[in-house]
Amino acid sequence: MKETFFRSMSWLHTWAGLLVCWLLLVIFFAGTLSYFRHEITLWSKPELHSGILQSYSAQKVEQQLTQGQNYLNEQAPDARSWYIELPSTRKPYLSFNWQDFPEPGQRRGQFNQHQPSEDGQQVVTNVRDSKGGNFFYRLHFDLHYIPVGLARWIVGFATMFMLIALISGIVIHKRIFKDFFSFRRGKASRTWLDAHNISSVIALPYHLMITYTGLIALMFMYMPWGVLTNYDGDTKAFRQALNPTRVQIQPSGEPANLIAINTLLPQVRALWGDLPIKQVVISYPMDTNSRISFYQNSAQSVSEQKVAAIFSGVSGELLYATPDEHSTSRSTYDTMMALHTARFSNGLLRGLFFLSGLLGCAMIATGTLLWAVKITQKQQRQLALGAKPSIGLRLVNGLNLTLIAGLPLATAVFFYANRLIPSAIENRSQWEVHSFFITLGLIATVALIDGVSLKQSKIRWQQLAWACAALFAGIPLLNALTSPSNLWQNMQTQQWSLVGFDLLCVLSAIIMFKVARKLSSSHQQSALSPRQRATSKGNS
Repeated sequence: MKETFFRSMSWLHTWAGLLVCWLLLVIFFAGTLSYFRHEITLWSKPELHSGILQSYSAQKVEQQLTQGQNYLNEQAPDARSWYIELPSTRKPYLSFNWQDFPEPGQRRGQFNQHQPSEDGQQVVTNVRDSKGGNFFYRLHFDLHYIPVGLARWIVGFATMFMLIALISGIVIHKRIFKDFFSFRRGKASRTWLDAHNISSVIALPYHLMITYTGLIALMFMYMPWGVLTNYDGDTKAFRQALNPTRVQIQPSGEPANLIAINTLLPQVRALWGDLPIKQVVISYPMDTNSRISFYQNSAQSVSEQKVAAIFSGVSGELLYATPDEHSTSRSTYDTMMALHTARFSNGLLRGLFFLSGLLGCAMIATGTLLWAVKITQKQQRQLALGAKPSIGLRLVNGLNLTLIAGLPLATAVFFYANRLIPSAIENRSQWEVHSFFITLGLIATVALIDGVSLKQSKIRWQQLAWACAALFAGIPLLNALTSPSNLWQNMQTQQWSLVGFDLLCVLSAIIMFKVARKLSSSHQQSALSPRQRATSKGNS
């Protein structure tokens, strides 16, 4: 009975992981990069790298609000909404934005972003169109090229299988902690199994947390019956009760003067004290129904709750303030969302989340490689006689090459496209995204062609590793040539987000260089005869 149970759990672990492993690799990889999506977005806009970056200062808030209101009143008096984004640690610049009313046939109006310089003497208006880190953030749960609703169902399906694979993996590994200290090199499937165990156990709490909270993030989509029952099917009423700050108001059509936004600061400080302000949103700025919404920068709180204070734009009357206390269920949900996104974390903790995400990628990748090795071992006798690999082996090897080696390479290409695609090209940000998927498509095509030859497939792994090493090593140089600042200047001005990006690319290049060297030496060893291999090992 016991043996049957463990055999069943082993079967469940294998197939629950394999059925969605390559999709999970994309989700984990994109989600891992999303921990630094604001830093990636900042790097992708080199127009902001000199003279624009600044830190939040409570003493400057009143002046910045006045400057923003005057600027927006001059540039966009007929806009639907104004946005004054104050500097923060992860978005270290002031921004004056506005959204126009939608044209016929449009869902949303055009969004415009202008960034004033630190000294307030000039405004940058020609920032390149780029999705930056937001591309990886949306790819993490919306995928791409398919409807959002369908994508989220697919991601939820894969996440459920991930949770099943994790739990069944814990059950079947009786020596989970003993195996954690075992790593046997050069033992084919045993080596990949050891690597799979180690990458799983090191970040096991993270894997369980990120998978479970990922399901919780979209639980109202997957299980809407509680909402439908309690709100009689009115999901809009539920969303308004869940987040009162999102209640939509309509313009009256009657013009009215907007009060000075800075005059509301005493009321805001009476509510929040010295806590920083993240954003001020002005809806229908020249209408009697105008609203001025202040949002608190609650980045250090383990909660996804938006803390807001909403005022009438005409009288300055306080209309709504986020309460200090919430229901237990709401607090639990917000805490889980905060754990999933890690928006509350400082740089060090976010780095640990990032490393845990990479270990998640390694756990999935080593599992797929282990499966490929096992299939190859089963077909070894036929392959030795000159038979072609089976369709299953070709498919597994092709997907492994495309996603394990292809995702880092496609990411590097995405960064190069950000700097090399001309700013004047229409839908420029989409072409950055297209470059990412075109790279994956080309690798998949090559993998499909080479699938009949395992030797040729091994050569492709080496080539992609060398290409990754070269591209990542060149990114700091690319930044220096296409940005007003370089790595050394950013270190001098203490722009650590930009410094960290370049250094992480250098580290990635070093790792990929070592991987390429290892693959090359391994390929050379496998090409030797048994006697030559023994002689080589004896000499080493």
